[in-house]
Amino acid sequence: MFVKVCGLSTPESVRIAVGSGADAVGFVLTASPREVTPAQVRELLDQVPAGLPAVGVFRHETAVAAVAVAREAGLSWVQLHGGRTPADVQAVHDAGMKVIRAVTMSAPPEAFGSWGEELLLIDAAVPGSGEAWDYGSVRDKPLKGRSWLLAGGLDPLNVAEAAAQAGAWGVDVSSGVESSRGVKDLAKIRAFVAAAKSA
Repeated sequence: MFVKVCGLSTPESVRIAVGSGADAVGFVLTASPREVTPAQVRELLDQVPAGLPAVGVFRHETAVAAVAVAREAGLSWVQLHGGRTPADVQAVHDAGMKVIRAVTMSAPPEAFGSWGEELLLIDAAVPGSGEAWDYGSVRDKPLKGRSWLLAGGLDPLNVAEAAAQAGAWGVDVSSGVESSRGVKDLAKIRAFVAAAKSA
């Protein structure tokens, strides 16, 4: 099970995520309680082993603007939320970077097709709510043979069951490993990665 821990903002939280076996880490570079600056990300990258995907998360920014900020932060992966087009994915690829494209369960059917992104992230119909949802409903989407991440409302207690219900290739967590909004709980990070890897 591929595990991404997102919204990291301190050296300790990055170190614990990596040390627990996370396969990718995410840094929020858009307006959010978890937002960090490109300069902060460059420092946090000292805790990330070479070759482990470190992802810059963007919501309303254009793909070109996201690429510029990600480059400033020293990142080579960009995660795009919001209304996107295949041209956005192409713009990131043209810059020599890799793409995680995020869609919500309420997106139109064509959004679940492959646009050439490295990973597709599937979130709840209302992203950011931190609430669990009908994970099994993902099985209705055209994802056979694709690499994709389940997100939304996941925590150490439900991730194994949710991943099984959805048939997930991987999982992504942020609020589910926090002690308060934007503050990561190191014990929860460890527990989440362990639970996901046991799925």
